[in-house]
Amino acid sequence: MKQVTKVVFLLNTTKVGDYACMYASNLVVVDIPEGGDYSFVGCICLKSIKFPKSLTSVGENSFWDCSNLEQVDLLHTNVRELVTCAFSDCRSLREMKIPDSLQTFGKNIFYRCSKLVPSTIDIDDKINYDDVTFEVVAYLRSIQ
Repeated sequence: MKQVTKVVFLLNTTKVGDYACMYASNLVVVDIPEGGDYSFVGCICLKSIKFPKSLTSVGENSFWDCSNLEQVDLLHTNVRELVTCAFSDCRSLREMKIPDSLQTFGKNIFYRCSKLVPSTIDIDDKINYDDVTFEVVAYLRSIQ
């Protein structure tokens, strides 16, 4: 996996399996259908993700520790849920666009995403991460 720099899934692929591209450390671009859990953990060079309109869920820890991921655009999707730790430790994430269809948020979705979150929302020190996630999502909706 260390040599892979781009992944494009075929049109008839409906879901990326759990752990599919885990630690593909040189992966830069991915064009995905529905994602499984832990699908892109540790893809530290990942900078671009294309999500399909049919996307309804981003799985648990899907993009955890994708430390060079700078932006995520989900506006054109039908995503209804972001599962626990979906974008945790994406320390370069500066911009995220979310659609009104988003209704369910797991815990720690934005943990250690300090460039995404305004300094008025302290995501690293609060005990109740559900409240923090709700605050971050409310903030993201307010700037779109």
